[in-house]
Amino acid sequence: MKIELSAAGKRFNYDWIFRNANLQFTSGTSYAITGPNGSGKSTLLQVIGGLSQLSEGNIRFEDGKEVAPESVYKSLSLCAPYLEVIEEMTVMEFLNFHAQFKPFLSGITTDTIIHIIGLTGARNKQIRYYSSGMKQRVKLAQAIFSASPILLLDEPCSNLDNIGIELYHSLIENYCKDRLVIVCSNDPVEYDFCQTNLSMTDFKATIPA
Repeated sequence: MKIELSAAGKRFNYDWIFRNANLQFTSGTSYAITGPNGSGKSTLLQVIGGLSQLSEGNIRFEDGKEVAPESVYKSLSLCAPYLEVIEEMTVMEFLNFHAQFKPFLSGITTDTIIHIIGLTGARNKQIRYYSSGMKQRVKLAQAIFSASPILLLDEPCSNLDNIGIELYHSLIENYCKDRLVIVCSNDPVEYDFCQTNLSMTDFKATIPA
């Protein structure tokens, strides 16, 4: 899978968030998008994930041939603080519901996922009763275990304790080696495995004052 942005820019009203971004992302490589708070990391990730449209330039997806824009969602999984889980469901119900729209990786079942993320003892509780760290484990699971070649992670260790952070790195190591992974973060613990580091400040210098 390959993603290419050409002369890409995004603005809100007259405020340019980024501009003249020429980027390529390819499968089998992990990328970190870094920069100060408010620099546009999440905005860029939302553009890549199809949650927001570019103000100028183009974005292209290829998987041997160009992927139609309306079909790109099938190739993407996203974990972000602004995405919510269905709190009225149990984790079992939520993951089974999610799998109806995006199947899990080969050989992975709902029971397997719940065991791996350490929520077996809470499998029958509604997610509303989970701690913020437990909810983050569920968010990571629904993204990482989805059978999608592109994985987008925005501040993936939000609300995780040290054990949760170790789990995150284990999931990346065991299930993401051949995928295209993009991580938005200011914290090296979230992206220290990435081979390529892209700074949002590089797309600010060309923005007129």
